Amino acid sequence: MADEHDELAEKRRKNLKLIQFSKEDDALIESDKPKETFADVGGLEDVKKKIRMNFILPLQQPELFAAYGKEAGGSLLLYGPPGCGKTFLARAVAGEIEANFMHIELQAILAMYVGQSENNLHNIFAKARENKPCVIFIDELDAMGGSRHQMRQHHDRMLVNQLLLELDGLQAENDQVFVIGATNTPWYLDSALRRPGRFNHLVFVPPPAEAERETILGLKLAGKPVEPLNLSRLAGETKFFSGADLEQVVSDAVEMAMERTFETGEIQPITAGDLRQAAKSRKATTLEWFATAKNYATFSDVNRDYQVVLDYAKKHGIK
Repeated sequence: MADEHDELAEKRRKNLKLIQFSKEDDALIESDKPKETFADVGGLEDVKKKIRMNFILPLQQPELFAAYGKEAGGSLLLYGPPGCGKTFLARAVAGEIEANFMHIELQAILAMYVGQSENNLHNIFAKARENKPCVIFIDELDAMGGSRHQMRQHHDRMLVNQLLLELDGLQAENDQVFVIGATNTPWYLDSALRRPGRFNHLVFVPPPAEAERETILGLKLAGKPVEPLNLSRLAGETKFFSGADLEQVVSDAVEMAMERTFETGEIQPITAGDLRQAAKSRKATTLEWFATAKNYATFSDVNRDYQVVLDYAKKHGIK
């Protein structure tokens, strides 16, 4: 599994391109053609099934969906606790439809001059049209597309307006440019972003299941000195841990082993005790997210968009 992961990483580096999207700005956006597909995404079968039905199959079999009056289009919004693989899943979607992939973050768009941020955003979409089929992945969408009613600065509202214009332009000008957004707090997005034809496909990405946690731990420990480990046991003891949480557990265990190495002068392996101690010293960061999400879903979710969060919490005993 680790060898496959390394091979995918190497292929990604070979396919990576840097796109300068603004003549006035030196900011660069990474673009490549992902080799990852859903076959590389462990678990998340319900999530992949929903994405296939709502996003991928309409693109691959438009005539079938047209018979039911459904058109390919709209954009995909991935949401859930932080550190649970939304970026990797977005790359896998691009790999499934064999599209170029542009990963956009807010800091790559913002500029000090009035109007330049909106121009940068427009140029990103223009570059995507030149490199289609293309998936534009907007990370932390809430930072760019938050509710305009909550914004004090005019230029912040103008950036949201520009994003809405570009999304509407996708319907009129493009048939091979797709947008995937990711956010931990979808309830803070501007309501206009959720209208049909925009981010109308909402997909919940939960924390990794036990088998996925075992795989993640194996990948994070690969190439490090370790004693024989029962990773399935540790996976069972890290319920609700995100991928980022598990990475931190391994990092803490590595530090323990390194301390012994400095004391003895010989390389000391990472032990099961190190990993258990590191795991016990931390709580799953996803639980704080579920507390907020459940509160919103219970009291403010008029359209029951987030019922899936309540169902997940009830099924897994999250109080």
